[in-house]
Amino acid sequence: MSDTPGGDKPTSSGSDDDVPVYSDKVYRSVSGVAGGVFLLALLISLSIDAMVQGSGRAPITAAAVLVAAVPLIAAFTLWPQVRSGENRLLVRNPFRTIDAPWGTVESLTAALSVELRAGGRKFVVWALPVSMRQRKRANKQAMLAAGDRSITGGGASRRDSGRLGFGLMGGGGRDSRGGGFGRPAEDTGPTQAWADKAVVELNERAEMFRAERGAVADEGAAAVTGQVKVTWTWPIVAPLAVGIIALIVILATG
Repeated sequence: MSDTPGGDKPTSSGSDDDVPVYSDKVYRSVSGVAGGVFLLALLISLSIDAMVQGSGRAPITAAAVLVAAVPLIAAFTLWPQVRSGENRLLVRNPFRTIDAPWGTVESLTAALSVELRAGGRKFVVWALPVSMRQRKRANKQAMLAAGDRSITGGGASRRDSGRLGFGLMGGGGRDSRGGGFGRPAEDTGPTQAWADKAVVELNERAEMFRAERGAVADEGAAAVTGQVKVTWTWPIVAPLAVGIIALIVILATG
């Protein structure tokens, strides 16, 4: 996940009504971006080699594949993004962009995928991939952390018993949370998966917006919050369509 400095913490706006101002926070998959850069570099190098070294229809076929594949790879790796702004949530999916004012955001949920409910509609959020392995690891770490807190709750009694346990749990001013039977003194990982954490933060931001603008929304929610806007991502769709059509023509006439 990447985000702008300062996250979405409120700052003073200096206005008369003293409404807090939030800086944008961006969520995107770092591994997806890295994979996209690798695939694009590999594709471009192979295509250039085919166009320079190839013979017959190979160069033009490689060019058509390049035109079609570059926007396709970019659409699923580099382009997806979730931007949490002051007044709206912007979701960039591979082929469509969802612009949802916070007042229209009903909820975000993370099950097998992250889903956004806004304006009575449901959208899949591609920029927040759910990793079941990461979730399982985070849940395990949360359980270990909860167990550590329950164990350290009775620190005084354990320090006394440590005198009979060869000093494993106490003595010398050591922290009772660490050093016992190889248990680390601090948490070794996150207690919440990245996608789950992002969903919690976005839901909290929507709740904060409703709490801050509740009085205004009562006077006319439609006028204040606006409507959900869904638009096609033409900078990706257009070259992809051109490349596919060119590739079909080349293969059909070959």
